[in-house]
Amino acid sequence: MLQAKYKKKLDDLLAVCHKNLRKVNDDLIIRAFEMSVEAHKHDLRSSGEPYFGHPFEVAMVVAKEIALDDVTVASALLHDVVEDTEIEIDGIRREFGDTIAEIVDGATKISNIFESHEITQAENYRKLLLSMVNDIRVMIVKFADRLHNMRTLEYLPAEKQQRIAKETLDIYAPFAHRFGLAKIKWELEDLAFKHLHRSEYEEISHSLNAKRREREHYIRKFIVPIENRLRQEGLQFTIEGRPKHFYSIYNKMMKRNKPFDEIYDMFAVRVILDTEENNACFTVYGIVSEIYKPIPERFKNYISIPKKNGYQSLHTTVVGPEGKMVEVQIRTRQMHEIAERGVAAHWYYKENGSQAPLDRELENWINWVREMFDQKQGEDVSPKELIESFKLNLYQDEIYVFTPKGDLKILPKNATAIDFAFEIHSDVGFHTIGAKVNGRIVPLNTILRSGDQVEIITSKKQKPNRDWDKFAITHKAKAHIRRYFKEEERRLAEQGREVWEKKARKAKLHINDDELTKFVHTRRFDNLTAFFLAIQMEQIDVDIVIAEIMDAGKSALPEQRPEETGSLFNKFVDTARSITSGISIFGTKGDLLYNYAKCCNPIPGDDIIGYVTTGEGIKIHRRSCRNMQSMLNNGEERIVHVEWPDATSSDYIAGIRISGEDRKGLLTEVTDAISNYDNTNIRSVNISTKDTMFDGQFVVYVRNIEHLNGIIERLRRVRNVSKVERFDE
Repeated sequence: MLQAKYKKKLDDLLAVCHKNLRKVNDDLIIRAFEMSVEAHKHDLRSSGEPYFGHPFEVAMVVAKEIALDDVTVASALLHDVVEDTEIEIDGIRREFGDTIAEIVDGATKISNIFESHEITQAENYRKLLLSMVNDIRVMIVKFADRLHNMRTLEYLPAEKQQRIAKETLDIYAPFAHRFGLAKIKWELEDLAFKHLHRSEYEEISHSLNAKRREREHYIRKFIVPIENRLRQEGLQFTIEGRPKHFYSIYNKMMKRNKPFDEIYDMFAVRVILDTEENNACFTVYGIVSEIYKPIPERFKNYISIPKKNGYQSLHTTVVGPEGKMVEVQIRTRQMHEIAERGVAAHWYYKENGSQAPLDRELENWINWVREMFDQKQGEDVSPKELIESFKLNLYQDEIYVFTPKGDLKILPKNATAIDFAFEIHSDVGFHTIGAKVNGRIVPLNTILRSGDQVEIITSKKQKPNRDWDKFAITHKAKAHIRRYFKEEERRLAEQGREVWEKKARKAKLHINDDELTKFVHTRRFDNLTAFFLAIQMEQIDVDIVIAEIMDAGKSALPEQRPEETGSLFNKFVDTARSITSGISIFGTKGDLLYNYAKCCNPIPGDDIIGYVTTGEGIKIHRRSCRNMQSMLNNGEERIVHVEWPDATSSDYIAGIRISGEDRKGLLTEVTDAISNYDNTNIRSVNISTKDTMFDGQFVVYVRNIEHLNGIIERLRRVRNVSKVERFDE
């Protein structure tokens, strides 16, 4: 028998459920309520109050503010039972069935999902998020749980308040936005803002309260002419005014670098029409624009092109009385339901069996989460990378761009041409060599704007460039780019291992992976994969490594003796000076560190010279390099003679500059001329056009000077190309 105080709470919860939910199973709610009361009867919250108050308030949020269904309300009542009491998930399953058990289990597991330091297995993390997708109500319970925790955050220690508030602002609020839960998102943002920036929060709160009557009077003055006209048109409507929420105002102040008193567009008026006709919204827009002068660049049509979270509305900003700017939002009642309750509203309409497009929107949310985390099994991705990718996808600002055929693609603000390429398809992204935006050739790092028409230019022989990851911002693009290079590194490392094992067998060196790992750590390689990759990339000489190990003896695989380090540079210089004319830098018996100067990018066939640096070994320059000339003028004590080997299978970077008169199809012909010449791979393309002229820079992989000269000669035969030359960095 429930105590009187609990009986009152149960009656209140049932009343809210019957008011807001389409159907209610009273017995289900009562049994869940009683189990939660019994399970938590000895527990207290940080505030000192009985713990049951928390699941009860979470259930009230679900029933009143999100209004999904009775199953979610029951799950909310039970969401902490398994985590905090002795009741196990099998007990929930026996009593309430699989559906509620899975929601409670998902909510329990997801409790610490965003604290990456507690996630040790990236694969488990991914599976956890994917399991969430099986029933979207798991996240509904978590939103309600987090909202009530934020409402009572002041009872926790200051340090914990800061951590939870930041987590809420970084993850939960944007995620609520992504699920279309506008009211939840706004309150989460304001509560997090309150704890992270208390003085700024209180300043805005005080300023709004001080001018509350003035604001209400102004809004009423603004609304009356609109109300009169809408009644004349015979429209059924609700019109209301509200100030923008605190965090939104704070962001405006920061973005515009202005104090509160200079932020004028803090008013928002919302017109909600009791009709299913979308055209009525445009009628209202016309009426508002007749009464008040609109600001054209502030008009946004989210009805024709909804946001990715399903949000639909017309937004316009007009100049109201006294020259103040007021934002007006115009939407139908159904649009308003979806704007306020997002996925919950879609769920309601789906359950109601109406509006097929709403079913598709619900599927879009599910596909969105799957797309983020349904990566290849066993992929070596750190939890930190997953968290960062996750945050990238919780964007709030979107742009709308089009393919040449007019297909719409919705991307996050600041997305680039390479993001667009991967949005179309991963194969398109992998083989991208250039892009056209509104008919003009642009670099792949060009930031796109709403309304742009984007055409991606591809080549079957093109491969991804590591630089792409630096300017791609969508999870899809970054995941594909990183996966490609990790697979490429694994493949090269396997080839490097084969080289190592073959030479070790030939030298009769017997060493297991554990012993070899100890050795490579002394050479500052993180692991064997990095070591084998360095072998395949010809960054180390296997014969020298084998000789060092055999000299040292396997029983005492070397740790560098402290006395060796002081004379390391002098020893290196002595060895470098022992190189004589005619000996390749690749064939010397000394274990020499060398690399190629980026200022001149030498390739086999170039006349080269070496310069001993203090930290990067021998730097190989072309003899004609301007930097090398200045070094020669400063003395020759660091200069060493080096030569190319007789043959090499490596690829080297070279730059080609092309200019001429632009024409349709020119870029395609140029890239074909390069890639079809001896299977040349293009690393990057940068094209600029002015009037009818173009100037392009191509970075390509070549084997030697003959290979490069062959490409240049072929490019000179392309129509409209007037100049082709090699260029340095």
